[in-house]
Parts: sequence; structure tokens; C-alpha cells
Amino acid sequence: MPKQNWKWTTAALAIAAGLATAAPAVSQELEDQLVIATTGGLMGNSLTKYFYEPFAKAKDVEVVPVAIEVPDQWARSEAMMRTGNVEFDIVTATGPDLVARTEMLEKIDCSKLPSIQKFGVSDACTEYGVVRTTGGMLINYNTEIFKDKAPKTWADFWNVKDFPGPRGLPDTGDRDWWVPVAALLADGVKPEELFPLDIDRAYKKLDEIRPHVAVWWKTGDQVQQIMRNKEVVMTMSYSGRALAVVKEGAPVAMSWDGAIRDTGYMSILKGAPDKNAALAYLDFFYANSEAHVPFMRDVNYATGSKTVYDTLSPEEGKLFATSAENYPKLVKPDFKWIGAHRDELRARWTAWLTR
Repeated sequence: MPKQNWKWTTAALAIAAGLATAAPAVSQELEDQLVIATTGGLMGNSLTKYFYEPFAKAKDVEVVPVAIEVPDQWARSEAMMRTGNVEFDIVTATGPDLVARTEMLEKIDCSKLPSIQKFGVSDACTEYGVVRTTGGMLINYNTEIFKDKAPKTWADFWNVKDFPGPRGLPDTGDRDWWVPVAALLADGVKPEELFPLDIDRAYKKLDEIRPHVAVWWKTGDQVQQIMRNKEVVMTMSYSGRALAVVKEGAPVAMSWDGAIRDTGYMSILKGAPDKNAALAYLDFFYANSEAHVPFMRDVNYATGSKTVYDTLSPEEGKLFATSAENYPKLVKPDFKWIGAHRDELRARWTAWLTR
């Protein structure tokens, strides 16, 4: 997507009522356009409704969303950097990206983003990314099958004697460390002692569950479908996909015990032509606090806002990752270790699954 010649303007600094006082990073002269690369579909539409359009109106900055899957985003970003023609300003990043792709990302001075400091959870802002959405890779199970005693932990997931029936596990995304982490938790490893991962121990445990895995799901749509159709009695699932099935009224529930934290970040691409507007948007995302609850309800993932639980009922709040009940249960991965061992993890996973 070719860039236009930029017209620099002094954007309005007044923010809608209730926003925090601007600090230097968000009170700079803003560019008149901001290009944001993110996934399309429901996520893209919801971001446009609750954040892009309000930001454009408040700041007089045109937001140009680019619908693109994350792997393609990075491939295009790398090509842009090789040619010196950077088009994206904000990109979507995962935890491993914040470790492995730092040479492609601008550092963020969190102290100069006052609304994130005021409204965000403690780790909403990091050196290379700001939390957009947080969920978890958790256990989604059938409540009709398990009426009297529900599976709660990964040890229960592995316990086919007390919790019989076919399982589902992912063969997509970061399955090369998600699934081994679940196996180690099932084998009794404490969350704080997971890293560095004992790969041999993990795969020994995976050998136990493999005969009981009926579906190695590939997409979010598929993991929802196997629970709707009762192809499996339980599966590892994205929490947002699990919540979508819960909302449909299907006989399913989620367990957050040992859920593997899965966070999507907003990062600024190095050399972004609209860096000031990008920083202003990151701060606005949290300043626009009243938008977070309806956004979360639409996309089925929590944001990094700590104020949303003042609005949500306790019953609804416990459906999201960052609630006081669930957040302490999440397993926080060591992305530095994962990034350093990525080739090894992928090779081991592929060899094991295809043998």
C-alpha cells in the first residue's frame, strides 16, 4: 500500500472529557495519518468501532487499518525495512516477538504514556509493546459429560481414567511450546519452575496423552466446532474461542487453572513515519476507558485495563483473563528462553507429531 506524501499538522491536544493530562510523548505535533496493521474480521471491526474512529475524531488523524495476518505482517515489514520504505506504524506482536524482533521495533517510554500508567494493569506497557488483548490457552470441557466433577487442571486433562473421553490439542500457533508446557504442568512441574523447559520430560508425558487425542485442531473456528459437535469431551482452546461457545449456550465451560497466558501487543515499527501519532494512539487506547467493556464483550478477550472490573459483574468478570480471580492463575511464559530455543522447539514438535 503506497504511502501518501505526509501533510504535517498540529493536531488538537484536547482529549475527550475524563482523559488524563498529556505528557510530552503524547503532546507532540501529530502526523495526519496513522497506519495500523492488525488482523481483520471481528477484531479489526471492533478496533475500528471502539478505538480507531474515536481516536481519529479526537485527534484529527486519519487511521488506516491494514487487515493482515501476523506472519504476513512480519514478512512485509521485513521487506519494507530492506527497501527503506516503511509503511506500517503500529503492528501486532506476540510475546516472543517482543524478544526476537526488537531490532524491528521502536522502544517505548512507558513513563510518557500517562493514560496507560493510570488505567492499565501493572505490565500493560513494556519496552517494545503495549497490551491490546490478553487471553489464555485453557481447558474447555463439556459440562454434560462432566456433571458431577469437572476437569480443572492439566493433570485432569491427562487423567483419562477419571475423566474419560477424546481430547483436542492444537497443531497451530505456538503449539510447539504451548502443548509441552501443559504436559509439564500435568506432570507436576510448578509454574514458576517451568523454564527452562525440560523437553524430554514434556514429550515423555505427551506420549501418554497422544492415543487419546482425537483432533489436532488447526484454527479457532475448528476448536469451537469440535466442542459444539461434541467430537471431544475437552480441548486446549483459545479462551476467546471457548467463551464464544459458552455464549452460544453450548454445554461447555472453561477452566483457567494453569492457563497459558496469551497476549497480543501493539508495537511501533522501527522507522515508522507516524511515530508521534502512534504513541498518541497507544495512550488513547487506555484513555478511552469506557470503550473497553463493550470491546471485550465483542471480541471475547480482556484488554489490559484494570478499570473494567468496576463495571462488569463478578459472574461476567470471571470469564476474562485479567480478572482478579483468573490473572494469578495464568502461566507467564519466559519468552526470552522460548525465543532462543525456537528452532529446537519447532523441530522437536514436528518430529514427534509426524512420526
